Amino acid sequence: MKSTKPSVINIFVVMLFFLITSIPVLGAEKTFRAGAATSDITSPLGSKIIGGFVPFPSTRVHDQLHARCLVLDDGTAKLAIVVLDLLGIAKHVSDEARIIIEKETGIPAANVLISATHTHSAASVLGQNPRSIQQTLDEYQKLVVRRIADGVKKANDQLRVSEIAFGNVEAPEHVFNRRWFLKDGKMPLNPFGKLDRVKMNPGAGNPDLIDPAGPTDPTASFIFLREPNGKPIALFSSYSLHYVGGVDNGDISSDYYGVYCEKLKELLSPQNNSFVALMANGTSGDINNINFKTPRGRQKPYAQMNIVANDLATKVAESVAKLKYESFVTLGARFREPLIGLRRPDSADMEWVKQTLADPTKNPAKGNLSAIYAQRISSMADYPEKLKMPLQVLRIGDRSIATMPCEVFCEIGLEYKKKSPIQGGWLVSLAHGYYGYLPTPKQHELGGYETWMGTNRLEKNASDKMLAELLEMTAELKPGVK
Repeated sequence: MKSTKPSVINIFVVMLFFLITSIPVLGAEKTFRAGAATSDITSPLGSKIIGGFVPFPSTRVHDQLHARCLVLDDGTAKLAIVVLDLLGIAKHVSDEARIIIEKETGIPAANVLISATHTHSAASVLGQNPRSIQQTLDEYQKLVVRRIADGVKKANDQLRVSEIAFGNVEAPEHVFNRRWFLKDGKMPLNPFGKLDRVKMNPGAGNPDLIDPAGPTDPTASFIFLREPNGKPIALFSSYSLHYVGGVDNGDISSDYYGVYCEKLKELLSPQNNSFVALMANGTSGDINNINFKTPRGRQKPYAQMNIVANDLATKVAESVAKLKYESFVTLGARFREPLIGLRRPDSADMEWVKQTLADPTKNPAKGNLSAIYAQRISSMADYPEKLKMPLQVLRIGDRSIATMPCEVFCEIGLEYKKKSPIQGGWLVSLAHGYYGYLPTPKQHELGGYETWMGTNRLEKNASDKMLAELLEMTAELKPGVK
């Protein structure tokens, strides 16, 4: 009579079968995926447009404002990138949106980058008092938060197999440093009754110009995603240009950022409604589109932004055909909130505030700069000594994208590019918060609009501290570092 017990050989064969089938096939191809979508964040007519010293009501929507969203997936980690057609984004708006995104998509909040373009033709998502520290969400902020989350969820739902490529183009003809040294005796008094060493926007063609006070960054860097069959998915780019402007009074507009995105869609994917272009603001705190030495003359509304956007989009589109594509890259992210000191007025500052606001000839509602800054400085007296400053680095393959929540000076972005442990990356401004201009300590010594208390909110060495933190975070993400 034969035994019904399985033989040792049979048991071994079965165990070997399960062992082999449970091990991934060596050399199996990994899958990289990408998805993109947009979401409308246009404010209602009548909402006040900010960007100048005195807000005014919007009367027409020239073009819709969007949250432009991109999701990347390497099979292990996911990243989301969102660019908003807004002047800036309050920290609590970014915080709330990222919490919802993590809950609804599983993408960690630390892996979600949300930045604003800095169009000056949009309503505020900074709250009723953009310079206050603690705020609750108002109705427009709630709308924007929901639309951000919707856009990322849609992009996540549309993930498909993707190839990725990195590129950059040079466009020096559109960027100019706006801070200038002037001839002796030609510097006007600032709103505090004192003399600066440099002046912001000194006037195109001004005969008293000497030299700009800082450099420009002419490089537009970008990431291009396409399906393996060549069908475009998305293009995320960054360029260090403050904004262009030149809109009709009362218009809501995405400025050149939106024109650029639509032109890229026309050039790269005219029949593909799912293609999304994104343009983030690089480091343009002291950069604009005005050629101060050689003025271009007056133009019709929207003419200049179309010139800039169409030229830049054409340069980028032409370079896409020359790119080297990769079928797989790995992803990583770091997010930290180091404490950074805030500027607060001393007794002499508050005495100046008191005297200025008591002067009946100085009316902030009529645009008097001294009175406007007196109000701003007065509100800064209630600031805490330090505040958490959201900083982020995303790694996409062998590139890094770092962020700061300020209008960052160009030379800070150039220094990040130079010192970054991951070469080929760049720095994005106005991400996860809005804390005013970020000059270097050297630029603080020169004075000028961007350094004035009330325009500038952070301690004078904030840029050094934040850059050092970002470089450390980038080093941790360097491929091969555990």
